[in-house]
Amino acid sequence: MASRLFEKYKSEIKPVLESEFVKNKTLTAKLEKVVISVGAGEAMKDSKLIQNIEDTISLIAGQRAVKVIAKKSVAGFKVREGMPVGVKVTLRGEQMYNFLDKLCNVALPRVKDFRGLNKNGFDGRGNFNFGLDEQLMFPEVVYDNIIKTHGMNISITTSSTNDAESFRLLELVGIPFTKGRA
Repeated sequence: MASRLFEKYKSEIKPVLESEFVKNKTLTAKLEKVVISVGAGEAMKDSKLIQNIEDTISLIAGQRAVKVIAKKSVAGFKVREGMPVGVKVTLRGEQMYNFLDKLCNVALPRVKDFRGLNKNGFDGRGNFNFGLDEQLMFPEVVYDNIIKTHGMNISITTSSTNDAESFRLLELVGIPFTKGRA
């Protein structure tokens, strides 16, 4: 069963992008992957907190998250090689479209005083990054099961090579951006 957002991409979004940007239809911008990551600075020494973060991100993404392990020791940050320093999950295909649909239509509207995502999150190569302050905006997360609230970084990678085309793609997908100059 294909997701509703993927069907919308094929039928509505792709033709708009083809008419606005590309001469070759195979170069039409598309979503490649979404990476959800959490840096667990204060949780490095607490295995229960890392496990709680991993379970929460897995619940939000609908796919099992993995612990990120430190490759080198850094004395200034009190990090030793082999310590867990974060949690991440990479979504592709149908799960990516389902997550973006849930993010745009369920989670972000639940944020109090939300005015949109900042347009400055583009990296110059067509990818978009933004952060969320807490995980409680997602309906799957049960407040009583959370040990400590944490934020997360979400990176959306597109096949586009410029920010204008990528911005238009994400706008058509339904990502709410701020209005005005910023």
